[in-house]
Amino acid sequence: MGAIVAIVGRPNVGKSTFFNRLIQRREAIVDEISGVTRDRHYGRTDWNGKEFSIIDTGGYVVGSEDVFEKEIDKQVELAIDEADAILFLVDVESGVTGMDEEVAKLLRRIDKPVFLVVNKVDNAMRAADAVEFYALGLGEYFTISSINGSGTGDLLDEVVKVLPEEEEPEEDLPRFAVVGRPNAGKSSFINALIGEERYIVTDIAGTTRDSIDTRYNRFGFDFNLVDTAGIRRKAKVKEDLEFYSVMRSVRAIEHSDVCILLFDATRGFDGQVQNIFWLAHRNNKGIVVLVNKWDLVEKETQSVKQYTDKIRKAMEPFTDVPIIFISVKEKQRIYKAIETAVEVYKNRSKRIPTRKLNDIMLPIIDAKPPPAYKGKFVKIKFCTQLPTPYPQFAFFCNLPQYVRDPYKRFLENKLREQFDFTGVPMTVFLRKK
Repeated sequence: MGAIVAIVGRPNVGKSTFFNRLIQRREAIVDEISGVTRDRHYGRTDWNGKEFSIIDTGGYVVGSEDVFEKEIDKQVELAIDEADAILFLVDVESGVTGMDEEVAKLLRRIDKPVFLVVNKVDNAMRAADAVEFYALGLGEYFTISSINGSGTGDLLDEVVKVLPEEEEPEEDLPRFAVVGRPNAGKSSFINALIGEERYIVTDIAGTTRDSIDTRYNRFGFDFNLVDTAGIRRKAKVKEDLEFYSVMRSVRAIEHSDVCILLFDATRGFDGQVQNIFWLAHRNNKGIVVLVNKWDLVEKETQSVKQYTDKIRKAMEPFTDVPIIFISVKEKQRIYKAIETAVEVYKNRSKRIPTRKLNDIMLPIIDAKPPPAYKGKFVKIKFCTQLPTPYPQFAFFCNLPQYVRDPYKRFLENKLREQFDFTGVPMTVFLRKK
């Protein structure tokens, strides 16, 4: 789960095409799950049985040429901080540019694996032209064409060799990650929970090098809190860099069971918070949303109900998520938040016996069968829960290809109604008997 590979390079060298090629097999699978992938800069893929995350740093640059320079430096620094391996993409058509030299200068100083990747090499002439990239001082290079995929296999063979092995966490305690954008009150939330009674808590050096795990053990709860808040801020990384908090959250989210997404009520459930929400959803983690600093919001204009409706609107179609209004400063409802996270954790690991599932779901399906398609009737005969870490259900029928998304959503909603899967993404598959 842990390894991160970052793609860096100046604009227009084909980073996104390359990124999409790497994740396409996976992403296609991801997309059929009524999820909406809002941001396209993060994906998971695997090669030779090794899974890793890929971050495309390129999608975050906006602005004119001179702004590019600064932004690219920022991204490269971020990638250097966060990634386990770095793919530096250059373009054979334009040859070595000043900006490439800048990036190479940064990359030569670090002791992480850097792969120089020359893109757009789709014939022998161009392969010969690629020689000039030795001038960047990064040693051997790989030639690829991200349009048709040639060369990517050899590159990935080498990349997976240098990725770190999976670390297995010592004990099987549930892991709750506190995520959100900077300054939303994540640290204060964790301090309020464990604050004065710090001594009840044992600090375990995080299994990931950039988040701290704290064992929380009171009121009958026992779990690890993963704090992404107390992470060293790089002075150079400015507050406005969306990428920063997304990258920070990626690892914590992947390593958790439940994500406690905390945001500042005065700033709203904005684009960046939504990105983190979809990231958790796409990784099939339990989710609890905490609206912090509710005490600072003008109550005349916004009632809890209005505000909640607004958030749910932004979450569609996955709206079955607990939303709790808290004030860390006043210590309002922070234990309720933890109780809810524990509930969500239980929902995520819930197993419904097959017999009970069929007894309840088949009559519902009989009462409202899938609509006929091209004169063909779909008969669902049997359903079962798959043995996966989060809820996935298979419904067996004669013509699975004729069951459309709205009906899958109907089945999902009924499952949620009957068995309480609040806060947990689920997948419904239709399979042939």
